[in-house]
Amino acid sequence: MDGNGCLFGTLCGNTRQVLQKFTVDLPKAWERGQSALRFARLRMEKRHNYVRKVAETAVQLFITNDKPNVTGLILAGSADFKSELSGSDMFDPRLQSKVLKLVDVSYGGENGFNQAIELSQECLANVKFIQEKKLIGKYFDEISQDTGKYCFGVDDTMKALDMGAVETLIVWENLDVIRIKLKNHQTEEEKFHHIKPDQEQDATIFMDSGVELEVLEKMTLIEWFANNYKNFGATLEIITDKSQEGSQFCRGFGGVGGILRYNVDFPSLEFFEQQQRVDDLDDFDI
Repeated sequence: MDGNGCLFGTLCGNTRQVLQKFTVDLPKAWERGQSALRFARLRMEKRHNYVRKVAETAVQLFITNDKPNVTGLILAGSADFKSELSGSDMFDPRLQSKVLKLVDVSYGGENGFNQAIELSQECLANVKFIQEKKLIGKYFDEISQDTGKYCFGVDDTMKALDMGAVETLIVWENLDVIRIKLKNHQTEEEKFHHIKPDQEQDATIFMDSGVELEVLEKMTLIEWFANNYKNFGATLEIITDKSQEGSQFCRGFGGVGGILRYNVDFPSLEFFEQQQRVDDLDDFDI
């Protein structure tokens, strides 16, 4: 936020997104022949309206269902507007409590946005570290209390997503799993495989009963999660292995899992699916 305009953006993991931006035309300097008092009054009035617009836009973007939808806020700018906003009665108290840092930047717009991120790395890392420990601590609580409201591993996590059971999807930022979509042109059947990069050399993955399967789609699983998690009604949390809890989640649980809305009995689900496959084969034999 500076004397030329304001930009609103978010940072989630390594993904930066500009949500909205607008320019402002503020009186720059008093000119000879103008009434100094009138100029000062107009200048203060326009500044006030500008700060009000920024504060109102922040509420529209960063508050959902009466509560903040962000973990923290960084206010950045090359002038004193950020301080004016931070101390203003027009700035919503729910957002005021989320302010982590005020940052001086040399630029406006997207260059200023990127510079603010760079200058806030330590602050953002501390917030992420604490948030990560709390999140995975909650995940481990579900396991230790044997609530059944958790999943881990790619297969069970995908099943839980398809059921709409995942409340919070937890994924390691360096998860090395690739999702491929394959098609058998003889049967028109399409299916998905989740493989490690070194498995791409395994030709059997791309064959079905002697038929070579066409690769329709290929992307990292973490990218697929980022593009699709909202379709399953889940929230996505990208974690590191920097904390003790994060490291344990990555090493012991495969770096992917979730906190569920309700108890899911995966062994029984697997047994049911196996029985279903046997029944389908019996029907085919008949």
